[in-house]
Amino acid sequence: MTSAHHQQQAPTGGAPRQRAPRGRAEVRPTEHDEVAAAGSELIGGPAGRRSGDAGWWTPVRVTVLVMLATFALGMLQKLPCYNGAWFFGQTSQYAHACYSDIPHLYQGRGFADGLVPYFDRIPEDVSGGMEYLEYPVLTGLFMKIAAVLTPGGDDIVHREQIYWMVNAGMLMVCAVITAVCVSRTHRTRPWDALLVAMAPAFALNSTINWDLLAVALTAAAMLMWARSRPLAAGVLIGLATAAKLYPLLILGPLLLLCWRAGRWRAFSAALGGAVFSWAAVNVPVMLTAWDGWQKFYTFSQERPVDFGSFWLILSQRTGSAIEDANTYAMVLMVLGCAALAAVTFSAPRRPRLPQLAFLVIALFVLTNKVYSPQYVLWLIPLAVLARPRWRDFLIWQACEVLYFLGIWMYLAYNASGDKHHGLPPEGYQFVILVHLVGTLYLCAVVVRDMLLPERDVVRRDGSDDPAGGVLDRAPDRFVLAGHGRRASDDSHAPEFEGGYVRWGSPSAG
Repeated sequence: MTSAHHQQQAPTGGAPRQRAPRGRAEVRPTEHDEVAAAGSELIGGPAGRRSGDAGWWTPVRVTVLVMLATFALGMLQKLPCYNGAWFFGQTSQYAHACYSDIPHLYQGRGFADGLVPYFDRIPEDVSGGMEYLEYPVLTGLFMKIAAVLTPGGDDIVHREQIYWMVNAGMLMVCAVITAVCVSRTHRTRPWDALLVAMAPAFALNSTINWDLLAVALTAAAMLMWARSRPLAAGVLIGLATAAKLYPLLILGPLLLLCWRAGRWRAFSAALGGAVFSWAAVNVPVMLTAWDGWQKFYTFSQERPVDFGSFWLILSQRTGSAIEDANTYAMVLMVLGCAALAAVTFSAPRRPRLPQLAFLVIALFVLTNKVYSPQYVLWLIPLAVLARPRWRDFLIWQACEVLYFLGIWMYLAYNASGDKHHGLPPEGYQFVILVHLVGTLYLCAVVVRDMLLPERDVVRRDGSDDPAGGVLDRAPDRFVLAGHGRRASDDSHAPEFEGGYVRWGSPSAG
């Protein structure tokens, strides 16, 4: 039997490189995943021999339709709040688990009064002490565009409802873009994107905040990298970072993987594109409205330990505030990144980009001093690309749904006064632990796939890194001594001399 390991080692010098994704058959989850096959019985059973003649029902189109249905269900879940709980019942918006920042910040950040974010100071009686908008520039622009599209009038409640609807429509576009990009990133596995489109946590959290803008841009960046367009990928990473900070972390996995493969030109293009696009969005605001621009960064730094983090558990259990949470979180993040670097350079095969991207974002989520429920949206597309196994994905999603319900019940408990209807602190600490354990479980199976590549479902058809772009099937140029591939495995792989790496010939890169 020909191993996937040797199929990865196809020479890249001389003969043209084999384009594996175009030469392999499309992978259908119902043929290789027992949970997907069992679930398909609800819609007629696994794919049959005629399923290739689907006509109009291509994977991308099916995924888009499912995503639209899932998003619509998520909007329906917010119906009790839309009908009044946002405006007339503080406790009921938690009891119905339908809270959203969007209608509250329409007036609370001055959009209802036509204020320009970052430039206009928000009146204290409206904002509750927040002088400027505490979101990155591209997200602020998104919010302002939705405010411009919201019609005026004297009924502020009706205007807040319409503002939420306008934002929901714009976020739905972001959701569809995310699903399409995930479907097209792995050429032979387009059906995996159904995991994104059907994710329960996606439906529940999509309209809580504006995170889907950064999620869509990040998914598009992953697609561009998979298509060997590093500059475009970098530009999109920069724009995503201008909408939310977390996409910046993906440059770390790109650095490690390009280092191992010796693909410095590709990494330089991605880094340059990211710096340029981020600066193009941010520098004009920095120069003209510094106080407003920096609010997001100062607020993130000064924000105390908050919901969803294990720091909150420690604080509540000890009864004292953790003053140095930023420092502790940074130390844990650095140690975790160092461990990921060690695994990257010592794994038997170079890890796939989505695996490292998922792990670094998950590490940030696990060590951060706050975990808002919508942060799960950051991880869903990357989790699907990193580990497209329905069982593992659904286990993790079940943990996230439990956390989603738990945080609102905890807030209802705090908001109900002496009645204490909801989840007490001990119960909330338990659901935080469930969220942490579920995320750690998914991280563990991804790390196992990296250390035991024969367990990686994406590589079972002989693929290397379908989302890797220029990294796909590239020979190693640097690995830790005693690890990785041997020179005898591939004439273009690096040779080992005295326990150190000897760089391969330039033609191999």
